[in-house]
Amino acid sequence: MSRFLGRPIFYINRRFQQTQAKIASKIKKPQQPLGHLAAGPVFRNARLFPNNIAVRDRIAAYTYANIFMSANELSKEITGLLDGKTNQKVMFLCPNDVQYVITLWAIWMSGQIAIPVSPLHPKTLLLYYANDSSSKLLITIPEYSDLMHRVARNSSTLLHVLDDKLKLNCTLLQPIHKNDLEGGIDDDFYKKSDAMILYTSGTTANPKGVVLSYNNLTAQVSSLLDAWRWTSDDVILHALPLHHVHGIVNALLCPLYAGAKTMMLKKFNANSAWSYLLGVNAGPDDRRVTIFMGVPTMYSKLVEEYDRVFKQDPKMADYIKNNIHSKVRLMISGSAPLPLPLYERWLEITGHQLLERYGMTETGMTLSNLYDSRKPGFVGVPLRGVSARIVDMENADKEEALVECSNVEDTLVYSKNCQKDAQGQDPVGELQLKGPGIFSKYHERPETTKNSFTSDNYFKTGDVCQYSLDKKSFKILGRKSIDIIKTGGYKVSALEIEAALHGNAAIKDCSVIGVKDEQWGERVVAIVALVKNEIDNKRIEEELVQWSHTVLPKYAVPKEFRFVETIPKNAMGKVNKKELVQRAFGPR
Repeated sequence: MSRFLGRPIFYINRRFQQTQAKIASKIKKPQQPLGHLAAGPVFRNARLFPNNIAVRDRIAAYTYANIFMSANELSKEITGLLDGKTNQKVMFLCPNDVQYVITLWAIWMSGQIAIPVSPLHPKTLLLYYANDSSSKLLITIPEYSDLMHRVARNSSTLLHVLDDKLKLNCTLLQPIHKNDLEGGIDDDFYKKSDAMILYTSGTTANPKGVVLSYNNLTAQVSSLLDAWRWTSDDVILHALPLHHVHGIVNALLCPLYAGAKTMMLKKFNANSAWSYLLGVNAGPDDRRVTIFMGVPTMYSKLVEEYDRVFKQDPKMADYIKNNIHSKVRLMISGSAPLPLPLYERWLEITGHQLLERYGMTETGMTLSNLYDSRKPGFVGVPLRGVSARIVDMENADKEEALVECSNVEDTLVYSKNCQKDAQGQDPVGELQLKGPGIFSKYHERPETTKNSFTSDNYFKTGDVCQYSLDKKSFKILGRKSIDIIKTGGYKVSALEIEAALHGNAAIKDCSVIGVKDEQWGERVVAIVALVKNEIDNKRIEEELVQWSHTVLPKYAVPKEFRFVETIPKNAMGKVNKKELVQRAFGPR
């Protein structure tokens, strides 16, 4: 018998029949905007909804009051370990469960700066983070204690291992007195202090510590609460890494500020994710998932699982589409480019137009498609409080904007009358950003920080962007340092070539790079993973070159195809192209 998620297929079919009549029901209209809740550190809001379920992991469900009280107790231990000092760096390694939230809140309650790291990081990278950040304390759970003992020993840093009973005790804590939900330092401290250091992915350079203040984080969250219409009724399925702005701010701090519920998976698994999205394992009191955020790789794996398990059953296909479309109100893709064929396939399966947005570790989310309007391939317009401009890359020092757009109280204001160039092309240049959510400095890198901002305080993203006058939306063309290929006198976007190649049914995944070439300056090379392995690579290459001429201008057609089994990516679905060039062609 075919089985899915530990349940026989007939079980899901029965649920399909039982719930068919309910599926047509409308999703609740959003409550009043919640952006006003994002003031001060997140734990302050727990007293507004103490009995709401904040987190459900694979062990239990935990209310906001449970987590607050547990974090408050741990914060006292942290304060003692740091001799009562504040603004100390505390690096912590916790899994995707309630222990992460308790530890983060406790670090902030004690007035310290949190540095989250991942179990996926090797010891050498953890040691680099500990030394680079000058961490004074490391916190982890027993599962990772051996690894973190080695890091602590080699960095001469104090280590605190959480009690195994932390999660169990958390569920037992209940407020009795009013002051049981009071904790932390005075509000003035948080208004003036740094909250977190997040490290960049290091795909184009050594990881840098991005310092984010409490003001930065609350500004980022506030704009998203309103733009994406969060309410306390929402339930988000969280399967993202928790050392990155996507997993921390978008998918965790937003629901915690809103009083919503976070269903936390220890790691992403397509089988488990479908289970939660369809409500198969939901208990009688569990609310259904209403929001899901993922990177393109996750959606690709969900499609593969769908094709493997459900595709051949028309009734199940209809059930899934109707169920997901009516119960899940928002599905978002980010952190890496979303191929158009994947966008269209997901729309076909679920009826959902994935919402694409743009952000960086240094900025949080700054551009987003509108809630009611999605344009595939585009990342939308500035979020509230953000100013975005495109500057000519050839004259970047002049800081003359080709396009400049600011979101002032949810109204877009264009301070530059942008127009097409002499060749009739939409404006293209480096994207620069300004706003209250943008970081102020890299940790202990004053020169790098200075060079990252313009004289009028715009952050230079290093991303090449195009503004479509027809669609009135921004589109990311790639990193200036690696994704813009200068070949034969033309500048081409590796991301646009990749998007076109994804339209070939024989290609499972691909990455496009520029390789130094005496004739072309750089030649365009496509590294491709095929759906089916081919013995005759020369034949398939000839076919792909011929096909590419039908979808790409001649100068953008790859001069060479190289074939691999998989395209290596980090936890956020990003390709380290410098590493990919070395793997394909050796050190350069």
